Amino acid sequence: MIPVTIGVATTGRASVLKQMLDHLSTLSDLPDKVVLSIATPEDFEGPAPDDMPFEMVVLTSPKGSCAQRNTILKQAVDGEIVLFLDDDFLIMDGYVTELRRVFDQDPSILIATGHVLADGARGPGLTFSDARNMLRQADGLQSVQPVDTRSGYGCNMAVRVTAPPELFDETLPLYGWLEDLDLSRRISRKGRVVRADGLQGVHLGVKRGRTSGVRLGYSQIANPVYMLGKGSLGWRHAMRLMSRNIAANMFGAIKPPPYLDRRGRLKGNLIALRDVLRRRSDPNRILELH
Repeated sequence: MIPVTIGVATTGRASVLKQMLDHLSTLSDLPDKVVLSIATPEDFEGPAPDDMPFEMVVLTSPKGSCAQRNTILKQAVDGEIVLFLDDDFLIMDGYVTELRRVFDQDPSILIATGHVLADGARGPGLTFSDARNMLRQADGLQSVQPVDTRSGYGCNMAVRVTAPPELFDETLPLYGWLEDLDLSRRISRKGRVVRADGLQGVHLGVKRGRTSGVRLGYSQIANPVYMLGKGSLGWRHAMRLMSRNIAANMFGAIKPPPYLDRRGRLKGNLIALRDVLRRRSDPNRILELH
C-alpha cells in the first residue's frame, strides 16, 4: 500500500491549525503520517502528537510556503505520496483512500489535485462549522477517472515523491504566489499532473496570517515574470494572469470589499510594473515592502 503523508506548512494561525488537525483525527481513513512545518514555536499549540491517531511530526523551517513545504519533502521517502493541505482545508472522509487508488492505478501520475466543494478564498471566507456542514451534505466520494490539468491547486495538492524530490522554488518567498503552478509545470515534463474529482474538500480561505495586499500585488506581477524567464510559464499564460489580476484590482479598488485589500494589491502591481520596466523585477523584493 502506498504510504500517504499529509504535509501542512503553516505560520501565524495556530488556532486554525488545531481545528484542522482535530478534523483529520475524526476521519475513518487516516493518513500514515502528518508532518507540520512551522516557522516559530508559536505556530503550533496542539494537540500533542501522542494524542493523535496517526504519527505526527513537527518540523521547524525558515518562514515561507516554499521553504516550509520543501522541509516536508526532504524528509519523505522515494515513492511516498505527500498530500499538501493548507491549514484551513478540510478533506472529506474517504479522501486518503481515493488518493491511494488514483496514484496506484497509474504510476505516471506525479501530481494530483482534488475538487474544491467551496472555496472561501474567493470571498469573505468560511467557518469550520460551514465547512463541516458542507462535507456532511455532499453526496460522498465516488471514484472518478482523473483528467490531465495544467496545475495542482496548492491548498490540496498531492505529490509522488521521487529521489531526489522535485522541490518548490524558494525564490518565490513568503506566500509563494504561483508556487503550485511552477512545480506542476516542471513535474509535468516527467509525468502526469491530474485533477481527480473524487478527491473532495472545502477551503475555508481564512484571511488571518496572509501576505499583505502590497506584497501580494507585487508577487502577482514579479512571480510570473520570473517564471517566464526560467521557462515554467509561457507568454500567453503569463499575460493572462497578470492582466486579469491588474483589472480585478483596478475595478476592486473603486469600492473594495472589507476582506480584500484591492488598493494595496493595485499599489503592489504598479510597483512591480515599474520594476519590470527598469529591469529590476525580483520576487524577493516583497521582503522590502509592507
